[in-house]
Amino acid sequence: MPNYDPFVPLAVTVNPNVPTNEPGNTPDAPPPTDAPFIVPTAVPLDELVPRMRPAGVELLTPTPDAPRVLPTERTDAEQYIVQPGDTLGSIAQTYNVSLEALMQANGLTDPNLLDVGQALTIPVQQATALGSSFKIIPDSELVYGPASVDFDVASFISQRGGFLSAYTEQEVTGEYLTGAEIVTRVAQNYSVNPRLLLALIDHRSGWVSNPMPAQTDYALGIADATRPGLYLQLTYAANELNRGYYLWRVNAVSSWVLADGTVAPLDAGINAGTAGLQNLFAKLDGRDAWQNDISAFGLYQTYFLLFGHSPFDYAVEPLIPPGLPQPRMALPFEHGVPWVFTGGPHGGWDVGSAWAALDFSPVADIQGCFTTDAWVTALTDGVIVRTGNGQVIQDVDGDGNEQTGWVILYMHVESRDRIEPGARVRGGQPLGHPSCEGGLSNATHLHLARKYNGEWIPADGSLPFNLDGWISSGTGDIYDGYLTRGNVTLEALEGIFDLNTIMR
Repeated sequence: MPNYDPFVPLAVTVNPNVPTNEPGNTPDAPPPTDAPFIVPTAVPLDELVPRMRPAGVELLTPTPDAPRVLPTERTDAEQYIVQPGDTLGSIAQTYNVSLEALMQANGLTDPNLLDVGQALTIPVQQATALGSSFKIIPDSELVYGPASVDFDVASFISQRGGFLSAYTEQEVTGEYLTGAEIVTRVAQNYSVNPRLLLALIDHRSGWVSNPMPAQTDYALGIADATRPGLYLQLTYAANELNRGYYLWRVNAVSSWVLADGTVAPLDAGINAGTAGLQNLFAKLDGRDAWQNDISAFGLYQTYFLLFGHSPFDYAVEPLIPPGLPQPRMALPFEHGVPWVFTGGPHGGWDVGSAWAALDFSPVADIQGCFTTDAWVTALTDGVIVRTGNGQVIQDVDGDGNEQTGWVILYMHVESRDRIEPGARVRGGQPLGHPSCEGGLSNATHLHLARKYNGEWIPADGSLPFNLDGWISSGTGDIYDGYLTRGNVTLEALEGIFDLNTIMR
């Protein structure tokens, strides 16, 4: 999948014989509520945004994350049957083995030759020394959260006067963007802290501080001809930062496979922000370089020299308050209009982020990408802070900052009739029409995801999506999932069936 493409939604195979029954209105299911939406009160920025540590004050404690019991590593080889859409790289990523080890175990010489139905042996990779316990950054410095509210990307880049300050690039959508605009766009889309992105750029290429860096082709020094410049290098990095962060969040990883094929077991006492960086550098480094990059003399030191402060001076903790409730949210379409539930939990933005998203599609008698007058409606009250390229970003607490509190991403919303930034909306108010606009989409639909303080909130986790009483859940397989209300369960399916048709 192109790494600028945030989503690969399910194709919707439509059927003109639209079911007329609404599963949610069976006698055993609680009826939808029309109670007023309760909008969370915005937390004052002074209570959220960290202030710099005064001289002589002790360094803030690194992000607390009690040592956990990590998943048990496999001790025996397994067999895997190749499925449609698989690549050798994606299989290696799933099983946390190196591509080289996978090829060697199966006698393969070309990683691009793979047949559906082919049986592969998944080897056990032998781990070496335990990974580092050094905490590099707090969780709040990885996400696009409260700590980034006061940070002016363009001003900072200009003040440093490096190569990046005069940089422009034609981004993949065809727009010419400055370096600051690209950093901001990646930070917003992936919900990754722009300070961290700048520190990574300077650490890998010197583009932020050096007006004449040694190389000017690859912003992160990743000499990959398919990812030249700034945008594609940053989207790759942001996706891998998210992958490590959210895998750690759900206790789904116990080791990293480094670029040289060696395996580094994780230390159980690190935090999610550190896991994100360890994962990214594992993709880029062999053992010695990896150990340096994740130490106090690696990215941490670059960060300190670039900003004049430790990353932990910016800490916002806890980023997700214990017992956080979801405000009341409604289904994202009009009363009495049938839609279909086509996508269970999957990446909020790109494949590395938390499985924060659900997909819905309007019922129609045509397939693929089509124009529709069906309306996407607001889940709850709030203010629209940003739109464009298929996106509508709603700030629920109404303070105008998408880095704080609850935020909703509506994706693939057509530009025609789309609501404007700055508009205050009520729950159920029309926002625009579903489409294929934005990213890569093979069928008209709506992609819906939640964030809190910049962190993607999984739709299959401890705080599932609750839409008019329909509660989301997953199966452990991407896009597979359910919505349940009372004793009625809908399944995410391609097409129009009794099992996935839903109405308000």
